[in-house]
Amino acid sequence: MANNSNGHSKKNLVVIQLSGGNDYLNTLVPYQDGHYYDFRPNMGLRGDDLIPIDDKLAFNSHMGTFKSLFDQDKMAVLMGIGYPEPNRSHFRSMDIWHTAQPTTTSSEGWLGKANSIIDPEGKNPITTVNFGRGLPRALALQGVSVASVGALESYGLYTGLAGASNKDAMLDTISRIYQPMADGGFPSRRILETGRGALDGADLLREAPRTYSSDVEYPEDNPIAQSLKGIAQVMSAELGTRIYYAAHGSFDTHTNELVNHALLWDQLSTALACFLDDLKQQGKGEETVIWMFSEFGRRIADNGAGTDHGSGGAAFVIGDSVKGGLYGEYPKLGLADQLEGDVHFNTDFRQVYATLLEDVLGVESEPVLKQKFSTLDLVRS
Repeated sequence: MANNSNGHSKKNLVVIQLSGGNDYLNTLVPYQDGHYYDFRPNMGLRGDDLIPIDDKLAFNSHMGTFKSLFDQDKMAVLMGIGYPEPNRSHFRSMDIWHTAQPTTTSSEGWLGKANSIIDPEGKNPITTVNFGRGLPRALALQGVSVASVGALESYGLYTGLAGASNKDAMLDTISRIYQPMADGGFPSRRILETGRGALDGADLLREAPRTYSSDVEYPEDNPIAQSLKGIAQVMSAELGTRIYYAAHGSFDTHTNELVNHALLWDQLSTALACFLDDLKQQGKGEETVIWMFSEFGRRIADNGAGTDHGSGGAAFVIGDSVKGGLYGEYPKLGLADQLEGDVHFNTDFRQVYATLLEDVLGVESEPVLKQKFSTLDLVRS
């Protein structure tokens, strides 16, 4: 692994977005706090639904892999993470996490800006790869090429066109668009570079499954497992990709939460175990850090069948080089300590971003975040 000017190793960052607002209190459960059960007569977890961490906190019982990682000191649990003046809209709050700008709107994603610093000349069209449909705003930046992949085996432009000749004709047309004009000019330098990058990226990524070898069996009916398998395939191909992104959810558990929340964590726990086993086989455990977050937590009180949009939350940093443990303070749940029925945050998520930027990706954080945030001692160099 190369080092940056500060001596920190440049690692790969895998982001797993828990879309929809994960229920913090039923993920990291304050099972000895009477307020928790007072406010959650229907949704409070007890007994076999818990995996105790200590005499105060427990993981949801469907998070077995997370408990194992915690016991191995390979997972940092960020408690009470959030930002000032929280927004309970999915769209606005996720936008804040994606751009790292709580008080203004922006079209520039924090990881898109990191990509532009890692690869300032845009030489590698797959410095960042997203597994999923659409492009998360976190990865967006004008002029930066990012590949968005559904399944690697079928990845490429216009794969849905009927007939090979139709597809070839369309690709030929697209390729011509991105060629220089006869007079030596270009229709648009930015369009040229972004479009050409899309074509080149598709060619590179299609090769990844062919060079991948692993005896890890990812469950086929588990979407996040398949996304993480794709990430492992790209990593094994050594294509220079540094940022990987995937989403899991929806965690918007207004109803039937006890069933849906358990299923989501079962899927993620299984997928994560497979992925980490794969990284170990590839010898990439030390150079990979996983960042897992959600746009907000849920309200302290349940609604009878689930929980509604809240603030504050839990986040996770995972990897062989991560300094495991509990970070921050678990928010107090008493009425006098609540924020309009929600928990107060105590760790600004931009501190974690600064840490990931500097100690994982090896780039200066201030140009990305537009101000200086203190880093956390989470990752060994």
